[in-house]
Amino acid sequence: MRLSYKHIMAVAMTAVSGAAMAQTLNSAYFTGDYQFRHSMNPAFANERNYVSIPALGNINVKMQGNFGYEDIVMPNPMYPAESAKRMTTFMNPYISAGQALDGLSTGNNRIVGDVGVTLLSGGFKAWGGYNTVEISSKTSFGVSLPYELFEFAKNIGNNNYDIGDIDVNAQSYVELAFGHSRQINDKLRLGAKLKLLFGVARADVQMKNMKAELASEDKWIVSGSAKADVSMKGFTYLQEKKDYDEEGRGQFDRINDIDIDGAGLGGFGMAVDLGGVYKINDDWTVSASLLDLGFISWSNDMQAVNISDRFEFGGFHDVAVTRDRGGEKLSDKSDRYGDQLKEFANLRDNGDQGSRTTGIGMTINLAGEYTLPVYRQIKFGALSSTRIRGAYTWTEGRLSANYTPLKWLDGGVSFAVNSFSTSMGWVINIHPKGYNFFIGMDHLLGKMSKEGIPLSSNANVALGMSVSW
Repeated sequence: MRLSYKHIMAVAMTAVSGAAMAQTLNSAYFTGDYQFRHSMNPAFANERNYVSIPALGNINVKMQGNFGYEDIVMPNPMYPAESAKRMTTFMNPYISAGQALDGLSTGNNRIVGDVGVTLLSGGFKAWGGYNTVEISSKTSFGVSLPYELFEFAKNIGNNNYDIGDIDVNAQSYVELAFGHSRQINDKLRLGAKLKLLFGVARADVQMKNMKAELASEDKWIVSGSAKADVSMKGFTYLQEKKDYDEEGRGQFDRINDIDIDGAGLGGFGMAVDLGGVYKINDDWTVSASLLDLGFISWSNDMQAVNISDRFEFGGFHDVAVTRDRGGEKLSDKSDRYGDQLKEFANLRDNGDQGSRTTGIGMTINLAGEYTLPVYRQIKFGALSSTRIRGAYTWTEGRLSANYTPLKWLDGGVSFAVNSFSTSMGWVINIHPKGYNFFIGMDHLLGKMSKEGIPLSSNANVALGMSVSW
C-alpha cells in the first residue's frame, strides 16, 4: 500500500483537523449499572452477566487539547472582494499577528486523542467473583507544538526564533483482557486485569532545540536535531536525490514518501489494571485504580534523522483550505502544505534500528462517592484522573451527580476541569431485562465547521449495546 508522506506530514503538524486518555467515559464512573465501569476500575462488578454486541458494545472517540481548528483556520479577510478563498490559515499576511496568535498557549500547544472500539466483551459471575473477557482495538495520538513554532510560521518580524521542542506520537494495538474482581470483606473489594497487547503500529517524531535564523529575505537557517521512529510491519521510507545548492555542487538523499508492503503483527506486550473499592459506611465509598501499566515490544524501528543540524529552509507560506473559484482541490493544497513541512523536517532514512520497547500510557483514578441518605436514588461523586504519557500527560478533576429514577434507567451529569479546558458531560444508561444501551459524552461537541470538524479540539462521544441476563 502506498501512502503520501506529504499528506502524513501535513496531518501530523496540523492535527487540529482530525477527530480522534484511556478510552473510557469518565462521566459514567459513578453510574452503578453502566456495564463498562470495570474499564475504569477493575474492582467494579456488574449485577448481571452480559455479552456485548460485536463491534458495537463500547465505542469511544475522545479528543482534548488547548488549541483547535478555529485557531489555525480562519475567515479570509480578503474574501470576496480580492480573493476567491473563503477560508485561510493564521499564516495569511492579511491577518494580524495579534489575531493569528491570540488563541494559542504561550507554552506548549497540545492535542491528545483516543479511539477505542470493543470488538467483543463479556462479563459473568464465577469463581467467587465477577469476571470479564474483552477484545478491543485502541488507537491514540498526541501532538505537542511550542508557541514559538506558530510565531515562526507567522513570521512576525523577528530575525531569530528559538522554537524549542516538537513532539508527535501515534500508536495502535489490539488488546485481549481478562479481569477478575471479588469481595474481600464487607467493606473492601479488589480487582485486576491482565492484558495481552498485539501491536499494529507506533510512530514517534521528535524535534529538539529547534532554532531559526534569518539568512536572507526569504531564507532561514534552521538548526536542531530531528528523529522519527516508526514501528510497523512492512514499513519503509522512500527517498529522493536533492541538490545541496542551486549550483548543483553535490547531492544528498532526503525522504520523500513512505511505503507499506503487507500487514501483520508489529509487536507484542502486556499490561495490567489494578483497582480497589472501599465502603466506609452506607453513605460514603472511596475507590482507586491504576490502568494500562504495561509495554509493547516492537520488532522493528524504522528510523529517520535530519540530514544535518543546520540547513536552509524557505519558510512557511499560507495556502487556502477550501475549494476556491480557481478549482484548486483540497488535496493539491495538502500537497503544498506537505511540501513545506517536508522541507522543515529535512529527514533521511537511517535504516532499521532493531527492536524497541515503549509504554502505552498509564492512567491513575482516585474517587469518592456520596449517596444522599434521605433519597438514595441520588449520588454525588468526585473523580481525579491523571494520564501519564510523557509530553502528552494530562490531569482532570470531575464532579458528578447521578440519578436512578427507575430500576432500568439511570444516568447523570458532570462538570470537569482538566489540563486543557473545562467541560460538561452526561450519560444515559438504559438497562431493562435482557438489554443494555448507553450513550454519553465527557465533553459536549460544541460548534462545528462546515466540514463537520469541532472548532475546538475538545470533543467526545461514547455509546454501546449489549445483551444481559
